[in-house]
Formats: sequence, structure tokens, C-alpha cells
Amino acid sequence: MTLEALPAQAAGTFDLGGDLTINRLGYGSMQLTGKGVWGPPRDELEAVRVLRRAVELGVNFIDTADSYGPAVAEPLIAKALKPYASDLVIATKGGLTRSGPDDWRPVGRPEYLRQQTEMSLRWLGVDRIDLYQLHRIDAKVPLADQVGELTKLQQEGKIRHIGLSEVSIDEVKEAQKTATIVSVQNLFNLTNRKSEALLDWSAEQGIGFIPWFPLATGSLAGEGGPLDEIAKKKGATPSQLALAWLLKRSPVMLPIPGTSTVAHLDDNMHGAEIELTDDEFAELNAVA
Repeated sequence: MTLEALPAQAAGTFDLGGDLTINRLGYGSMQLTGKGVWGPPRDELEAVRVLRRAVELGVNFIDTADSYGPAVAEPLIAKALKPYASDLVIATKGGLTRSGPDDWRPVGRPEYLRQQTEMSLRWLGVDRIDLYQLHRIDAKVPLADQVGELTKLQQEGKIRHIGLSEVSIDEVKEAQKTATIVSVQNLFNLTNRKSEALLDWSAEQGIGFIPWFPLATGSLAGEGGPLDEIAKKKGATPSQLALAWLLKRSPVMLPIPGTSTVAHLDDNMHGAEIELTDDEFAELNAVA
């Protein structure tokens, strides 16, 4: 038994909902599916290896959704990781339906959210979901009805904590009239900071902020690009720098970089070990 810190542990911890301590660098399972987030992975054995390796590297926060596949990522997590480690927190989502590759349609009817929660419990093989997130707000259904059904499931002991995805500050405040919201998950990365106001507000509230698509760097990371140049000076990869920037940006930031290969996973996880100086952080802010 080694006492050496694991890569994901270098990111520090966050208390999700005040009672679930997780390492801030997690893993997102969307890429463990087929093309267009549709159907099974090309290499199921590698997908299983990725999940097991993530835990070996210190990841104890895994994000998934019933719509990944659909019904592909959640069963894969169970296949790879059951029996689950006592400190492993699995977050899933419901509220988006699939009609084909790259096709996502919100459905927030209470009876549908209840059905999908029950299916996620079965696919994951758990009695209670640590964090259940409304994947998208359905504009055709009152938000209080959508969040209210999740609150009922929480009261029944089937959900521990409730989160939201792709929302505004006003929408979170509206949802808070019905439930305690412990996390938000919005698109956010070095080159897309449209949710910056929500991030800062979440930090003030102690709400976890889960950035999806965290490694998007665009042309900045190309050979000779500004991110590439900074990465070479730092002895890191552009992806590692993008993660280091996110982790330094806010103490409530919980990046969940996803990948379908062990090699890429290993590279990502070491991003938690990179410490940016204030000047380096400012330089990354400027180039993006």
C-alpha cells in the first residue's frame, strides 16, 4: 500500500451538497458510447478499462446520463465498477430523450423523469442516486413540476441530491423555490465562458459547478499556437493546461473530462498536478 497521492487527488476536494466529499477532478462518461453518443462503444473492453483506471487514478466522482447511448454508459459503469468503492459518487441525469445519433430532445414530464430515475437505479445497480441532474429544462412543462418530481424522489430515498444542467442564474433561483440545488452543469472551458456569471454566483452560494466540454481549446492548442507554446514552457500538454486553468479558476469547479482511451485518461488526470502561477493563469486568460 502506497501513501503517494493519486493524480486526481491533487485537484483538492469539494463537499457536494455539504456531505459528499469528492476529488474535484472527475470523469465524464459520454464518450464511452458510439458515434453521435449513440449505441455501444467501438471497444467495450477499453471502455471498462478506462472506468477502472479512472478510479485507480483517484477519481471518485463520475458523471453520466440515461441518454448516453441511450442506456449504454450507465450499465457500463456498473459492469466495470461494481461493487462500488464506498467513496465513489455517481452523478447521472435525466430529461433528454434520444431519437438518433446527435439528436437530443428535452422531456420533463414528471412521470417521465420518475421512469428514468427508476431505470437509472436499475442500470447503475444502486438503491439511491448520489446526484440526479435535470439534463435540460423542458420549456413545455412548468419548472416547479420537473424539479418537484425530483424532490418527491428525494423524499422517497431514491435521490440524495439534485442538480441542474444548462441553466441561468434566474432558473436556478426558480428551482430553489422547490428543491435544494447542489450543483449546476453548463458548457464552460478556456474558450467559451458564457456561463461565467453563473460560475461566480455558484461559488458565492457554495454550489458545485460542473463544466461540460472542459477541454475545448480550438486552434489555440495547434502546433505553434499560444496554448501549445505555453504548454511547452510548462512541460505539459494543452489539455493538462486547460484543466489546470479550470481548477484554478474557482474552488467550486468540478471538471469531468471524458475520453474513450486509457492513454488519454492518464494524460488528463495529470492536469490536476500542474500548479499555475498567477502570471501563467493571467497569460492563459489573455490568449483565450
